[in-house]
Amino acid sequence: MKFLDEYRDGAAVRPLLETLRHRTTRPWTLMEVCGGQTHSILRFGIDQLLPPAIRLIHGPGCPVCVTPVACIDKALAIAERPGVIFCSFGDMLRVPGSRSDLLKVKSRGGDVRIVYSALDAVQLALREPGREVVFFAVGFETTAPANALAAHEARRLGLANFSMLVSQVRVPPALELLLASGAARVDAFLAAGHVCAVMGTAEYLPIAAQHHVPIVVTGFEPVDLLRGILECVVQLEEGRAEVTNAYERLVPPGGNPTAQALLAEVFQVVDRTWRGLGLIPRSGLALTAAYAHLDAERRFGVSDLGGTDSPHCRSGEVLQGTLDPQNCPAYGTRCTPEHPLGATMVSAEGACAAHYRYRRPRED
Repeated sequence: MKFLDEYRDGAAVRPLLETLRHRTTRPWTLMEVCGGQTHSILRFGIDQLLPPAIRLIHGPGCPVCVTPVACIDKALAIAERPGVIFCSFGDMLRVPGSRSDLLKVKSRGGDVRIVYSALDAVQLALREPGREVVFFAVGFETTAPANALAAHEARRLGLANFSMLVSQVRVPPALELLLASGAARVDAFLAAGHVCAVMGTAEYLPIAAQHHVPIVVTGFEPVDLLRGILECVVQLEEGRAEVTNAYERLVPPGGNPTAQALLAEVFQVVDRTWRGLGLIPRSGLALTAAYAHLDAERRFGVSDLGGTDSPHCRSGEVLQGTLDPQNCPAYGTRCTPEHPLGATMVSAEGACAAHYRYRRPRED
């Protein structure tokens, strides 16, 4: 398959690994900030092929995983109400709140439905004018344009029975927090190609300059990832800290101006709480005044709901890169994909789920 098979070709991987072995003279720690990259790294064994001096750690790259418990509890409270159709992507259904999850609400008779896009929920609202249709708008900058388009369309159609529970987050402020906290040693970042395809790379420039940390945009296949890792190592070995793009076939320098314009119309930048990381200034998106009538928190009066993580779940440390999933005492015992304690074991992009799928052990 074009643009896929050639980026998994061993003949293309080997010279990149050989160059890495020659260029690496010191220990370096790199953090990927994308759950898709995490799964590819473990699936293809990329971390095991690298020179021993290069260490890869996982960051808060899973949008489902960083959605706070309080937001899940708001979703549960709305989904339990009569007359509501609650729409979500599939991963969110099993993410635990403080008392339950959306799948259990569905099993008790709540009308919880899996959709493949926010526009599916808009169409559902058109077909069900007597029901309140709520879409759970979760994700990084990658999903935000599609969710903004749904809000724009609902407003254009004058839909009075459609609203969105918004938990959109922005990646750059999370990187700043990680670097400022010093919780995990991070020498360089692998930035998510799909985020930068929307937003471009400009937001990373001041972060790289202030913290003297290379930030390299890359994709999700072995060749893409190794190109990104090599660029990080070359910069580190030469004492440089630049923002570079190793995913040129998809990411233009300025991102997608059309998507950015739609985001600016529908969303405004706000402070937002991340699971495991706490409140991060200017790290979230919320509906603007023109779209406030679509805000499900206001419509259903759930803004004041809160919640706490399981005391046995250490996903916050996993998301900060300070704990390897297999070093968590609950991993593979009290916490499995069938019975997760936290979101990182649920989501298809979660680091714990990736380790469980591709590196199973720890059942001691």
